[in-house]
Amino acid sequence: MKQINFELGELQAFLAVAETLNFMSAAEGLFLSQPALSRRIGKLEGALKARLFERTTRRVALTEAGAHFLVHAKTVVEELETAMRGLKEQQAQRNARVTVACVHSAIRPLSRILAAFAADHPEVRIRVLDEGAREVLAQVVSGAAEFGINFLGAQEPEIQFKAISEAPFVLVMRRDHPLASRGAVAWGDIAGERLIGVASGSGNRALLDNALARVPLRPAVFHEASHVAGALALVEAGLGIAALPEPALSQTGLVGVPLVKPSVTRTLGLISRKGRRLQPAADVLHRMVETGLKI
Repeated sequence: MKQINFELGELQAFLAVAETLNFMSAAEGLFLSQPALSRRIGKLEGALKARLFERTTRRVALTEAGAHFLVHAKTVVEELETAMRGLKEQQAQRNARVTVACVHSAIRPLSRILAAFAADHPEVRIRVLDEGAREVLAQVVSGAAEFGINFLGAQEPEIQFKAISEAPFVLVMRRDHPLASRGAVAWGDIAGERLIGVASGSGNRALLDNALARVPLRPAVFHEASHVAGALALVEAGLGIAALPEPALSQTGLVGVPLVKPSVTRTLGLISRKGRRLQPAADVLHRMVETGLKI
């Protein structure tokens, strides 16, 4: 390979003069003095053994050799700039860290999406904040998480909520419960049952309480758990029945019967702060979650 005896700075000087056809303007654009710019052009012409510009007191023009060299010089500098941007992006990805907040009930499907993401982007570190709905909302609002998976946030003015799936609340019970064979159960039919609820401060409890505010007869909460997983465990122990989102039943031996009069649904969505632009790695994961959990 033939040795190249000029530097990138000399190429940039040549391109600046070729674009402006004015040494003063080119020097100002490169933050150089005119003598320094002229030295760079002179060194490049010496390395190429060709005169690149015709210079008089009135005008600057490309020579035939200069016009020929200009085409290739532009390509070389553009390719080099592209390569440098690519290296910077790779370095940014190696140092990338994405924080996602997620309600407990969505952690299993999220974990499958994270496995696919990690296979394609092994250099990106992921932090999952596995919290209750109110905590997930707070993490996104504060900026601690780039985005979240939640069923709260649609009414928040600073939050962008994008619905991705919808699930009904069902009556969860053991298979030996008298209501397990019913096709549907009205809330009024279970007024005398012992209900297992999630904590009064949880998002699921808030959804149910709002939906049932005008129902005259409904069951009393006899046992309470902080999260859905705890409520399921209490149902399995035979302590009562629970009204929970249908996806909570996956990988359990419990029965879920549709609840009616009224029917209550929970909309799961992606939440992010309005006006916040996601970093590249977070944007890729956000799109994967949107597709993977879509209705």
